[in-house]
Amino acid sequence: MKTTLVDLTKPIQYNAGDPWFMRVKIKHKAHRKSHWLIRLALRLPSRLFPKNWTGWADDTIKNMGLHATTHIDAPWHYGPVVEGKPAKTIDQIPLEWCYGEGIVIDCTHKEDFVAITVDDLKNDLNKNGITIQEGNIVLIRTDRDKLMGTPEFVEKGTGMSKEATEWLIDQGVKVMGIDQWGWDLPLKYMAQKAKELNDPEFFWEGHRVGIEKEYLHIEQLTNLGALPPSGFKICVFPLKIVGGSAAPARVVAMIDA
Repeated sequence: MKTTLVDLTKPIQYNAGDPWFMRVKIKHKAHRKSHWLIRLALRLPSRLFPKNWTGWADDTIKNMGLHATTHIDAPWHYGPVVEGKPAKTIDQIPLEWCYGEGIVIDCTHKEDFVAITVDDLKNDLNKNGITIQEGNIVLIRTDRDKLMGTPEFVEKGTGMSKEATEWLIDQGVKVMGIDQWGWDLPLKYMAQKAKELNDPEFFWEGHRVGIEKEYLHIEQLTNLGALPPSGFKICVFPLKIVGGSAAPARVVAMIDA
């Protein structure tokens, strides 16, 4: 049996299209720069520096918000209390939640600024003869990952409604994800619409489900079109950042054939 690995992760790099406060900045240090660092800091004489070697390369992430690339939101992100208990930070998430059978639900038909409904989820699952099982990791395909690296990535997209998010949790799903900038409708749109409707419950409604029901979601996935609707496993292990509201993750699907 051969296993095909499919990378679902956005590259960590500078993107001019990201919001200014979330643009990743990485400083790459050349091999030759470490030559002098090694000699001066470690007091290594030139005669003992290895021949035909310039030194090691090194890099520093100068700026990267935990929500700036493909990442998993912890319950702590949604609020300090979940289900009446202290919300888990990302380092407290059970790893068992982050590995399991994957399901892709195709919502590419949804227009920008129109929320995904329970019927949207059910219709695609029924079309493919899929029944969600407890512990499944469900990925919502919108194809908005095609906008990555442009200002439209933040400004456009569909988003999960409160009801659709609750429905997935009620099916036994602890971890779910989406291939657009955020889980909800675009932020600026939600703020404007909340003012138009004079409705304090409209803004961030999908995220705020996590205050009442414990769950995790992944944002800024990519390449979901390379996956079948089901029949694959997925790893979504986050970095172990103590006290973090989220963490970058290398998200990988594994398809056996």
